[in-house]
Amino acid sequence: MFDLVYNTLFFASYSNVFGLGNVTLGSFDILLAYVVTIIVSIVVALALRIPLLPSKPYRYSFDVSAIYPTPIIAIGIFSIFLVLNYTFMYNGLLLAVIIGILSALFVKYLFDFVFPKPLNGDEGEDI
Repeated sequence: MFDLVYNTLFFASYSNVFGLGNVTLGSFDILLAYVVTIIVSIVVALALRIPLLPSKPYRYSFDVSAIYPTPIIAIGIFSIFLVLNYTFMYNGLLLAVIIGILSALFVKYLFDFVFPKPLNGDEGEDI
């Protein structure tokens, strides 16, 4: 499970393609950036009036919420940037804030267009 953190540390601190080989990130910097990404994405999602939890029943709900999928998308996009060894400024904290904001905006306005909800069992296609 924590192999992702090890691989991210390895790729982020090994070398830099862009000639900034002296810039390295420690495990604390990366974990702090992940936490900032999660918190910013949830706070911005709540500010955009996305509900904290999906509607009941939780198990079969395809509604978006601030808990899921907002921070999951933010963590995934931020991980891609870290593996590509792009941290921008302040050891990735500014990038974490930007990705947290953009992921909340994506979930609010574009998530249903990219990932449409499945049809109900009662509804059918028009013939």
